[in-house]
Amino acid sequence: MIRYALKCDHDHGFEAWFGSSSDYDDQAARGLVECPFCGSHSVEKAIMAPAVGGTKKSATAPDMAAPDTLKKMQTMMMEAAREVRAHVEANFDYVGDSFAREARDIHEGKSEKREIYGEATPAEVKKLKADGVPVSALPDAPPDPSKVN
Repeated sequence: MIRYALKCDHDHGFEAWFGSSSDYDDQAARGLVECPFCGSHSVEKAIMAPAVGGTKKSATAPDMAAPDTLKKMQTMMMEAAREVRAHVEANFDYVGDSFAREARDIHEGKSEKREIYGEATPAEVKKLKADGVPVSALPDAPPDPSKVN
């Protein structure tokens, strides 16, 4: 596994794990690497320092290469994403494609204050953030655990 520091064209910095550097290259070329903040697919590697291991292996550090460790971590992250999405869907108002307009109206006091979710283009998200409207990307619904390899 390799961890890359990444940056989208909107200057959002984030990290992502890949099986190898060629996995990153392949996924980026197919438009599968996405900024978790704004959804932009224009992502590139950021400057980062290499991880240099010490001379002694830590007894408490998990073996990241162990398949069972990776599977447990993947399961945990997918469950967390599933719970976040379920909470939002159960407690927030869905406003569909009018998300950007509705978020701006709430921010400016033109509409009642409430929690909402919906769809917005990367350009709409960028404009909302530039104008100080607090928005965040909702994690995609993870695949059914029984269908993940």
